[in-house]
Amino acid sequence: MSEYLYFAEELALWAVDRIRQRRPATVSTKSGPADFVTETDLDVEREVRARIAERYPGHRIVGEEYGTSGGGEPTWYVDPVDGTTNFAHGLPWSSFSLAVADSAGALAGVVADPSRGEVFGASRGGGARLDGRPIRCADTRELPGALVLTEWAAWRPWPGQNELLAALAAEQCTTRVLGSSALSLASVAAGRASAVVLGGYSTLDVLAGVLLCREAGCAVLGRDGRETVLPAAGDGGLLAAPPALAQSIRELGFRRG
Repeated sequence: MSEYLYFAEELALWAVDRIRQRRPATVSTKSGPADFVTETDLDVEREVRARIAERYPGHRIVGEEYGTSGGGEPTWYVDPVDGTTNFAHGLPWSSFSLAVADSAGALAGVVADPSRGEVFGASRGGGARLDGRPIRCADTRELPGALVLTEWAAWRPWPGQNELLAALAAEQCTTRVLGSSALSLASVAAGRASAVVLGGYSTLDVLAGVLLCREAGCAVLGRDGRETVLPAAGDGGLLAAPPALAQSIRELGFRRG
């Protein structure tokens, strides 16, 4: 396992402890009434950025709340609380997400679940693990009975989402919208859900989760059907699932055009 992964897991454990201590959090909004930020988001990101800068001076850092600092590669992507709406309302489904990447994708990444005290971690070529134990995605091959996770684009459906949900229901798939893209991806990596389909996201939300899924044996595809290693907000969609199931979901309607 890489030095970056060990360091990221240390930060994740610290973040889990801090997030648990800070409930209930002071809540405000950013771009609109459904775009929440809490004092915990700000405090956790500040501390994580400071620790990264101390350990790796000059590395670039991109964060949900404080933007970009530094100019050197690789780049750290920090989302202190992915699922702030849930966190602000006391719902136990949010996560801390941290990844470090070069131009070829994530080198290491972690997703931590404060409510369970779990830390999912992965390094490029080193596999995925949960609290130090190796994990693999489920071996789901058929649509009937599959559990498919998805998320809204902010507070509303993304183009084609309602149609895809209807098509999945017709195939007797169960779907869930839970509120944290990072934790949904980690859940698929751990075999707790069959697939995740996203239409709106940021790199901050999904980079660590994408690495987890890839290292756990998932296909991670864009709408064009190509493997995705460094997802960007403008890519238009993301699908992570065991390879056979991923193709079935694409054929069902998750494709460009």
